[in-house]
Amino acid sequence: MSDLIHISPVQLQTPLWYAVYTRSRSEKKVMENLTAKGIEAYVPLRKVMRQWSDRKRMVEEPIIRSYCFVKVSNIEYYEVLNTPGAVRYIWFSGKPAVIPDRQIETLKAITGSDVEVECLPDTFQPGIRVRVNAGPLIGLSGELVNISNKKKVIIRIDHLNQVITLSISPMLIEIVKW
Repeated sequence: MSDLIHISPVQLQTPLWYAVYTRSRSEKKVMENLTAKGIEAYVPLRKVMRQWSDRKRMVEEPIIRSYCFVKVSNIEYYEVLNTPGAVRYIWFSGKPAVIPDRQIETLKAITGSDVEVECLPDTFQPGIRVRVNAGPLIGLSGELVNISNKKKVIIRIDHLNQVITLSISPMLIEIVKW
């Protein structure tokens, strides 16, 4: 009996954000299916112009391909994997990667603004820490780098090895100390 670990009911019911890997091009469908089940799900989307042979059209596409973020308690944890298109949770150090609420809020702020957004693998070296001091993303902080002669703010997403880059005017940012 002493080998059992006691988990309080509060720990079972506290929802946390996790990253779920999805089948290719299934991110929005997974989010819709999870939402229909009553599970909070989020896929950061951006609007882009796509051209086919006969027409042009604005479409929404995921900023981070093959990822859907879910906020679930331990009770709902396995229900996510029973959703068509959901493949597995993203793991870090032997445990499912918990995404901090502030990072999800940052993603929501970014996608809710008119800033040019792009997602790249996290290969950038640490740079100058900056904070946005004006505009729709005021208060957002990240690292400033110089990419192809454009100033961009890099926002690192813990445990996903991904970064979000924003094209933002240098007039809207200020350098902050680490």
